Amino acid sequence: MQRCLVITTDASSSQTLTLVRILYNFARSELQVDSYLLQIDITDRTSPVSEFSRRTHSRLRSLDEPQFLDERTHGEVIREIDAHAGVVQVEATEKVYTPTSMWILFVSLGMASYVYALDSSTTSNYLSFAASAFGEHSLISTVGVAQSVFVAVGKPVIAKVADVTSRAYAYSGVLVFYVIGYIVIAGSTGIGTFFAGIIFYAIGLQLLTQIVIADLTTLKWRALVSSLTSLPFIINGFIGPNIANAVLERANWRVGSFDLTKDGMFAVIVPATLLPLILTLFWAERKAKRLGMVEEVLAAEGVTREALVSEPRGSFIDRVHHYAEQLDLVGLILLGGAVGLILLPLSLAKNGKYTPSIISLLIVGCVLLCLFAVWDLRHASRPVIAPRFLRNRTVVISSLIGCFDFLSYFLTFVYLYSFVLVVKPWTQLEATYFLQVQTIALTVCGFCAGVIMFRVRRCKLILISGLCIRLLGCGLMIHSRGAKGSTVEIVMTQVLQGLGGGFAAVANQVAGQASVPHVDLAIVTAVLLLMTEIGGGIGNAMAGAMWRSTMPRNLEKELPQLSEAERKALFGSITDVLRYPRGDPIREGVIAAYDETMKSMVIIATILSVVPIILSLGMPNWYLGETQNAVDDSAFDDELYDHDSSRDSLLSS
Repeated sequence: MQRCLVITTDASSSQTLTLVRILYNFARSELQVDSYLLQIDITDRTSPVSEFSRRTHSRLRSLDEPQFLDERTHGEVIREIDAHAGVVQVEATEKVYTPTSMWILFVSLGMASYVYALDSSTTSNYLSFAASAFGEHSLISTVGVAQSVFVAVGKPVIAKVADVTSRAYAYSGVLVFYVIGYIVIAGSTGIGTFFAGIIFYAIGLQLLTQIVIADLTTLKWRALVSSLTSLPFIINGFIGPNIANAVLERANWRVGSFDLTKDGMFAVIVPATLLPLILTLFWAERKAKRLGMVEEVLAAEGVTREALVSEPRGSFIDRVHHYAEQLDLVGLILLGGAVGLILLPLSLAKNGKYTPSIISLLIVGCVLLCLFAVWDLRHASRPVIAPRFLRNRTVVISSLIGCFDFLSYFLTFVYLYSFVLVVKPWTQLEATYFLQVQTIALTVCGFCAGVIMFRVRRCKLILISGLCIRLLGCGLMIHSRGAKGSTVEIVMTQVLQGLGGGFAAVANQVAGQASVPHVDLAIVTAVLLLMTEIGGGIGNAMAGAMWRSTMPRNLEKELPQLSEAERKALFGSITDVLRYPRGDPIREGVIAAYDETMKSMVIIATILSVVPIILSLGMPNWYLGETQNAVDDSAFDDELYDHDSSRDSLLSS
């Protein structure tokens, strides 16, 4: 059912604007319809009411899906309001920011993004050499799987913490993990502790940055502002390789990690850059609470202050149970166990052989996945993946696109650095520059996508175009991957994949965020990134399984004159391979083995790249207007009204 509310006025006063808003709230709370149209005719186009009408019409131009929440979904959101105290605080703080505090907030976000980009552009280059130093080069994919699993499950946890408490508390927790991770890396004495440090420091910073940006921007601006946080990758794409190369040439990966922690770089710089951001968030939250802004937001939703109290009373056990329920701790444990027990054994299988223990782990993982589905859909009171997300076509499609896109990406990327070092006559610095090509292209094109979406106010065509370009870049790797492919060819494959990935990633995330109300923003962003990380974990696992099963056979085929121990040494360490110059029979045999192994991985990645394109055809073409999202009345968050008092005022008039 659809109804139209028409308001005609020639008044330009603020009182008329108030009356219009009262009528608006009355329609939303009393008409009990799935969606409606609001038409406002104004004689004076400069009046406040005219601006209200313009903003309303900008929301209603797209009718690809109902523009407001259905009754079932709205009921679920209201029932879970006590698990969204952080969102209520965000909406309350929007009025307390001054121009100065807003500048501090965004400058701090920019500084944190720059340091994060510099970190990603340097420390990732140590991974191959660190694994080789422990004689476990083939385990690169395993740490990728472990990191994907831990980070994937960590994102909903952080999003839940940000919702249940506040964005500032969540940032503080992420900062602690970040510093601990670098300390563990610096003190690692084996491959296990090194990988544990990598997993710890990777948690959450990027997720929270995207959540805060989405909190403070409208759909029109979101893609552009989000892409701005990635621009430091362009600069650091050149700075990072030089830092990493200098460390690896003059010392080793451990010195690099040590310098980046105890000697003062990232373990000091990251807290220093995040501190102004965290303090600004805490200041805004406290001021909003002191001024009673939180109560205004709750009144507008028809919710009492008591319903939002997230600090339970009672014994310690009662408080633990309360937080476990709000965080859906059982669901998170089941999900993490399922994903880990399914993906890790795949990457650890030796020579493609699955022992009884590995098969047992896979079976347990599948059982845990089924238990997670039953728990979250039927028993969890505050589920990680709420049923309304599964009913949301945009969220489902966006999640699957991210999953398959990262699956395809990691199939070709996990061993790419090792591959070009062995196959191409490049220095470490040149290989590291090559590794940054796709990241730089993705960053530049992500910004371009943000500009285009700002202008055209749509995202579907940009998403489809980006995925098609990525498919082209991936397919071209089949021909240009090997030693015979020219430098221009292999670089162009990375440029094309970055170009397409930049368009697709920005459009896909904004579409997913547009389809949910503000209270679901953080957790849906986490779910999208969760599925993306799971796809990355699957890609890592597949790459590891293929590498560990086919590479030894290819080495035996190309280097039959070597003993099994010699081939095992070449398989386990790229530093052993690089000791042989180009033209040496052993080096050329290893190149042939690397080439044949990579060929199979690239072909499968290309086939899988078709799936996101097919999925994107079913994506709704949301209109990106002056609203926080496209499904609730968040266009009017700057003026909050109690629905009951609005109805009484209307009836009395």
